[in-house]
Amino acid sequence: MVGMARNLSNNEVNETGVNKPQFQTEEELMHSMGYKQEMNKTMSTVSNFAIAFGCCSILSGLTPLWGDAMQAGGSIAVVWGWILVSVFTFGVGLSLAEICSAYPITGGLYIWVSKLAPPEWVPIMCWLTGCDENNSPSIYWQYGIFIVIAVVHGIINSVSVKYNGFFNQTSLYWHLIGTLLLVIVALVITPNKASAKWVFTNFENETGFSSSGYGFLIGLLQCQYTLSGFDSAAHMSDETVDAGRSAPRGILYAIGAAAVFGLLFLISVNFCVQDFQAQIVNTSISPAMTQVFLDGVGYKWTVVFTTIIMGAMFFSGSALTLGSSRMVYAFARDGAMPFSKQLATINPKTLTPVWAVWANIIFAIIVGLLYIINETAFNAIVSVNTIASSMAYFIPIALKLTVARKVFTRGPFHLGPFSDVINVISLVWILLTSILFVCPTEYPVTPQNMNYAIVVFGGVMGLSVAYYHFRARQWFKGPGKSMEYDPALDGLPTDIIMEEHKDHKHSDSDGSSQSSSDGPKKYQINEVERI
Repeated sequence: MVGMARNLSNNEVNETGVNKPQFQTEEELMHSMGYKQEMNKTMSTVSNFAIAFGCCSILSGLTPLWGDAMQAGGSIAVVWGWILVSVFTFGVGLSLAEICSAYPITGGLYIWVSKLAPPEWVPIMCWLTGCDENNSPSIYWQYGIFIVIAVVHGIINSVSVKYNGFFNQTSLYWHLIGTLLLVIVALVITPNKASAKWVFTNFENETGFSSSGYGFLIGLLQCQYTLSGFDSAAHMSDETVDAGRSAPRGILYAIGAAAVFGLLFLISVNFCVQDFQAQIVNTSISPAMTQVFLDGVGYKWTVVFTTIIMGAMFFSGSALTLGSSRMVYAFARDGAMPFSKQLATINPKTLTPVWAVWANIIFAIIVGLLYIINETAFNAIVSVNTIASSMAYFIPIALKLTVARKVFTRGPFHLGPFSDVINVISLVWILLTSILFVCPTEYPVTPQNMNYAIVVFGGVMGLSVAYYHFRARQWFKGPGKSMEYDPALDGLPTDIIMEEHKDHKHSDSDGSSQSSSDGPKKYQINEVERI
């Protein structure tokens, strides 16, 4: 299919009525969208994939919620639920990879929406899209450790992206080798392992709801929570070589690798369950998987296992910080963030958005205070993260399938005649899982166990729409401001910038064009001119 796309002429429309690529280089594509290349393109496909895979971290995503999923639907929900979620999530990944290939620009979903929405809807659609086993440390110690880790993440993500790429490749090997070590040791040492029949057919419903089907669906939340964040591959497009191919591959490789190694991990852990009631339902240790390890491989190996898992969590946090900082940078360079000029500034030494990185760190530390004040509110905000990500995936896919159907210009990676079918299935799946994430997970429902995610999500969306309606719509017009004169970004005195701007406007008014001797070529505005 890629070969077919290359062989079509620039003026042709493919067999599905979708326009073909019109730009020969990545710089030309960026310029056509109103952006200039400010960051260093040194990241390989492997590094891009490693970042997305780190965000999907199977060890840090599956471990905390495994016990809840086992109580909601038993081993069936955990094993077969993972397979089900992996298949549909890969479909969502295919849909997003196709769009990413067409618009490989940092900002990902936010940029895609601007190209797919009708012109009059671009600002509001972009606005919404961008948006010791007996040791029990106190909550204040936990928060203190969290701050230290957050600061370390900030330091790591402030250096040159080539070093960050190496760090995230280390994360990839840590996850893959660590998972294999954990699986092999657990299966070899654990006595009295569960039977294959139990692992693949056992069903439990400890939720309190009478519906077994509902319990199974609740059990899927663990899987969906883990298989998210893979769009970070798109957020690194400005720093990835051949992003039109590498970023889509990063998305799909991340989902595929997480699906395979996640299934291997879950099956092995379930084989190590010796007593469902004692190790999962009635255990006092959290997460419940730790109890399974202690009973199966002993204290020393459990320390090794938890070290591997905590290391995976650390790497995942760093990858998520990296991806979110690029999203903040992309939104800020269009003036849509508080302190946009600072947040959109690229550090001249590291060629990374250092201000955007530390803005994420500070925001995370502030949100983390809620864990001390009100854990229920904190959990609701964490749940909203997954819902918001899913709905952000929904918007560009829906736009491509509907209003942008005739104008979508496909990239090197595309789904050909299967595009519409996969897109529709992806949309249905996103809606289903988003609804599940706002449903109660225990019965009877009490103020303590109520799922308040819908309240937080509705509040955030309501405030965002209200702010846009009354304030932001007056100045926010959507993506594409990077090519404009900006002293803060270009690093020149304001008077030089304005003089160049005047010369350009004068040239336009008398119908003539500037020669190369009229000033620095960098500051002549042309959407397809190399900077």
